[in-house]
Amino acid sequence: MPETSAQLTPPVARTDPRQLTLHGTSWIDEYTWMSEAEHRAEFMEHLRAERAYHDRATEHLADLSGKLFNEVELRLRPTDESVRFRRGDLFYYTRTPAGSEYEQFVSSRDQRGQGHVLLDETELAEKLSDPDAFVAVGLRLVSPDGSLLAYSVDTTGDEVYALRFRALTPDQSATLGDDLPEIVPRSYYGGAWSADSRTFFYTVHDELYRPFQVWRHTVGTTATSDQLVFTEKDSRYEVEVKPSTSGDFVFIRVACRDTSEAWLIPAGDPTAEPRCVEPRRKGIEYDVDHGGGDDLYLVTNDGEVEFRLMTTPIATPDRPHWIEAEPSGPGERLLSCLVLRDHLLLSLRRDGFPLLRVVSRASGHALEVHAGIEAGRLTLEGAAYLTAQAESVTVKVDSLIEPPVWYEIGLATGERRELKRQSVPGYEAGRYRTSRVFAPASDGTLVPVTLAHRADTPLDGMAPCVMCGYGAYESCDDPFFDEALPSLLDRGVVYALTHPRGGGENGRQWWLDGHLAAKSNTFTDHIAVARWLGASLVDPARIATRGLSAGGLLQGVVFSTARQREGAVVAEVPFVDVVTTMLDESIPLTANEWDEWGDPRTPEGFAVLRAYSPYDQVPVDQPRPTMLVTGAVHDPRVMVHEPAKWVARLRATATDEDGLLLFRAELGAGAHTGPSGRFAHFRYEADVYAFLLSALLP
Repeated sequence: MPETSAQLTPPVARTDPRQLTLHGTSWIDEYTWMSEAEHRAEFMEHLRAERAYHDRATEHLADLSGKLFNEVELRLRPTDESVRFRRGDLFYYTRTPAGSEYEQFVSSRDQRGQGHVLLDETELAEKLSDPDAFVAVGLRLVSPDGSLLAYSVDTTGDEVYALRFRALTPDQSATLGDDLPEIVPRSYYGGAWSADSRTFFYTVHDELYRPFQVWRHTVGTTATSDQLVFTEKDSRYEVEVKPSTSGDFVFIRVACRDTSEAWLIPAGDPTAEPRCVEPRRKGIEYDVDHGGGDDLYLVTNDGEVEFRLMTTPIATPDRPHWIEAEPSGPGERLLSCLVLRDHLLLSLRRDGFPLLRVVSRASGHALEVHAGIEAGRLTLEGAAYLTAQAESVTVKVDSLIEPPVWYEIGLATGERRELKRQSVPGYEAGRYRTSRVFAPASDGTLVPVTLAHRADTPLDGMAPCVMCGYGAYESCDDPFFDEALPSLLDRGVVYALTHPRGGGENGRQWWLDGHLAAKSNTFTDHIAVARWLGASLVDPARIATRGLSAGGLLQGVVFSTARQREGAVVAEVPFVDVVTTMLDESIPLTANEWDEWGDPRTPEGFAVLRAYSPYDQVPVDQPRPTMLVTGAVHDPRVMVHEPAKWVARLRATATDEDGLLLFRAELGAGAHTGPSGRFAHFRYEADVYAFLLSALLP
C-alpha cells in the first residue's frame, strides 16, 4: 500500500542561526548557510532530499498528470509552421516537425514553397547526448545580405549564450549550412549587423549576469580578437544593442528602471566611436528609432508621464532639438514607435488593452488596429524582419479561449487579410467564455481581471477558481491562448488572470502606483480580487493562486496573509527573501533592482521591504493552505537558495493544521521559466495542474 503524504517525512534543513542588525532592527536568519559556497555540497544534498520528497508525495497524481498531458498533446498539431516573414528575396519562418520538442528555422523563396532548414534546435539538443537536454536559442539574426546567420544557444538555463555564425550561402569560409570556426562563449540577448554583413555587435553580461558591455566581432576572425565597443560601469544600468529599422544605425541603449540613454553607431562605419543622443537624466527615459532621412524619432516620458513621440535631427540629437511629433491621447500609454519610410507604427495601451496606431508620415492620417475579439490580445509579429520600405505588417490576435489568428495589415488602408489560423484539434472556442471584469480594491481602485470558463460553468459562487498574477516591472500580463488551459476549464474551474498595480496594463501610472513604497498595492489588489470573486462568482473555499518570479513573491505574500486552510498556492521560482537579496550586491541583478523594489540600505527602503518579505513575515497563528514551491539550480534571476530557505523556515514553523508543503527543485538543466521544449513544458504544466486540481476538486 503506497504511503500517503501525511505518512511521509519532509526534509529538515540544518539550522545555523546568525544574528543580523540593520537600522536598529535585529533578527535571526537560520538558513544563511544555504547561500554560502563552502556549504554547496550540503545544500545540494538538501535540494535532492526536497525533490525526492516532492516526487514521493505526488506519486498519486501521476495518473492525473498523465491524463492532463495526453489531453494537451491531442490539442497540439503534430507539425506546425509559423507565418512567413519577408526580408529581401527570402521568406523566413519556424517549423516544428512531428514529435519534436524544438523548432527549425527555415527560409523559402516564396510564401508557400518548401523551405530550407537554416537551424534545427533538435540537432543542437542531440549534440548534448543527454535525454533531458536543455536548449534555448537567444537570438537568430540573418545578415543584411542573407549570407550569414548569427545565433546563440544556452544549454543549461543560466542564460549564458554561446554565439555562433552559420554560412547560408556557399561563398563563406565554411560549407553551406555549416558553422564558421569562431565561437563567442559568453553572450547575452540582442545583437546587430553592420551594413556590409561583416561585423556583428553583441552584448556580454558580467559575473552577476548584468549585460554591461557591447563587443564587435569581425566575421572570419577568432573571438579573442573581438573589440570592446562600450562598457557601462554603473551597476544599476543594463546595456542592449539593436539595429534601427532603416538598417542605417546600430543603437546601444543603456537603462535602469526609470532612466535611459541611447548611443548610435553608423552601420556603414562599424568601427566609428558610439555617439550619445542625449546624456542620461535621472527619471527620464527615451528610446530611439530611424526609418530613413535626417531625423531620429524618440519615445520619451520627458514632459509626459505616459510618454510621447518626439523627433530630433541626427546631426544634433540632444534635448534642445527635440520637437513633439505625436502627443499622448487621453488614457493612453505610448510604448514604442517603429519608423518606416512612409509610416510610423505606434504601439500603445488604452483601457487596459494593447493596440497599434499607424500614422502616415506624409499626411499625418492615422488608423488604429485592435484585437477585435472579447478580452483579446494584439501583438506585432516579425518586427525583426521589418524594413523601412514595408507596406504591411503582421499582427497576432488571441485570447484565453481564442486560438491565435495572424493577419496582414495594410499600412495605407488598414485592410486586414488573414494569413493563418492556428488549428487546435478537438477544441471548440464556442464552448468557452472570456470577459474583462473589474474588482474594487480596498481603496476603491478598480482592478482589471480577465476571466475564462466553460459556457456551462455558471458564475454562481459554486465553482473552483485558479487565479494567476504578476504585477511588477510595468510588465503587461495580457491574456493569451494556452493549449493546456482547456483541461482546467473542462473540469469546471474558473480561470482568473489578475492585473494588479505594479504591472503596466493601465499605463505608466499603474506601475508607479504599485512599486517602491506603493508596492503593497500589488498584494492587496490581488487579494481584493480573490475576495470579490469569492463573494459571488466562485467558491471562496476553493480558490488557488499561482505566479512566477515576481509573481511568486505575490503568491508568497498571499500565503503569508491567508486566513484559511482551503485552496492552494503555487509559487514558482519566487523572489521571497526580499531584504537579504536586495542587500547583497554579489547576487545577480540586485543593484539594478533597487529602482523597482527599493534599497534596504536606507531606513525607508528597509522598512517597506521587510514589511512584506515572505521570508521575514512567516504566518503564525493561522492555518496555512497547501502550497507548491519551485526553484532551479541554474536560475540566474532568482537564486535557488531563496525558495529553499523559505520552505525550510515554513517547515520549521508548521503545525498539524497546515496544508501540504512541497518544494520542486530542478536539479539539472532548467531555466527561470521552466523546461525547454514544447512537450517538456506541457508535461510540467500537467504536473502543476494535477497539483491544483487535487487541492480544488473533491
